Amino acid sequence: MHQPNKLNAYLAYTSVCFFWGTTYLAIRIGVEVFPPALFAGLRFLAAGVLLLSVLLMLGHRLPALAEMRKMAITGISLLAIANGSVVWAEQFVPSGLAALIVATVPFWMVAIDARLPHGGKLTARKVTGMIIGFLGLIILLWPELRGSLDRSYLAGIVALFVAPLAWAGGSIYSKYCGLKTPPLMAAAIQMLIAGLVLILFGGLKGEFSLLSWTTQGMAALAYLVVFGSVVGYTSYIYALDKLPAAMLSTYAYINPIVAVVLGWLVLDERLDSLMLMAMAIILAGVVLVQTASSTKTAIKETRASKTESGAPCVPTAAD
Repeated sequence: MHQPNKLNAYLAYTSVCFFWGTTYLAIRIGVEVFPPALFAGLRFLAAGVLLLSVLLMLGHRLPALAEMRKMAITGISLLAIANGSVVWAEQFVPSGLAALIVATVPFWMVAIDARLPHGGKLTARKVTGMIIGFLGLIILLWPELRGSLDRSYLAGIVALFVAPLAWAGGSIYSKYCGLKTPPLMAAAIQMLIAGLVLILFGGLKGEFSLLSWTTQGMAALAYLVVFGSVVGYTSYIYALDKLPAAMLSTYAYINPIVAVVLGWLVLDERLDSLMLMAMAIILAGVVLVQTASSTKTAIKETRASKTESGAPCVPTAAD
């Protein structure tokens, strides 16, 4: 790998760590005035159109239909289902808490990957990390669990557990699908497809009648389009194409810290000793999973599989 490429990859990784941490706050602000499905759909549609237009002007070609199908599966899993669930949930759940639940993505990825024929083994260290992480989630949610749960809040929590599961499934699929399309073109198509799916879903739910074009909503939407999607999403795809997956996935325990602090500073969200303890325990579990001794072996096996197929898959991306 050439030095400039390595530097660019690390810059892309840094962008993912910071900007995706800020998206939870922007989503929370946006859903106060925008209906959730249309809010998420407009974000990805605008970002997809913008990125695709630039790529076509630079001479890139649209991918074949067979490639489109693979990108549709990935885009719908990662963006329409996973990100759409986060947006819907943040109507009822604080942004910092949402980020901490989504931080469990590595647990689901390890569990799903272990079920695949050539996936990494579920070692004792990984299982220990997962147990510790979910214990942290129980501590995080304990104040609500011991009291009377609001039904909307509970529905939001359930949606936030759907999000990392869908994200993990889409990410694992993207690693093995044999996609030949360049990363940025894949990102544009995936965002475009996910945006259209979310807008269609929002239309079927009657959300167009609820649209309100306020300054607050437009600012949140613009921020998510530029920094959450165009900058963040394409940086994720670029970095994962250049860096080991295990390294890039460490963004999962940097994003929540950014989100929790911003939610506390800007929206006066909860940040007490119990939440700090829960956050530390959850992230400790994530670190254990990420640094499990079998991780490097699993990555080597994945790369070997790609080399044999002759077509490395474009990896894609929460937020």
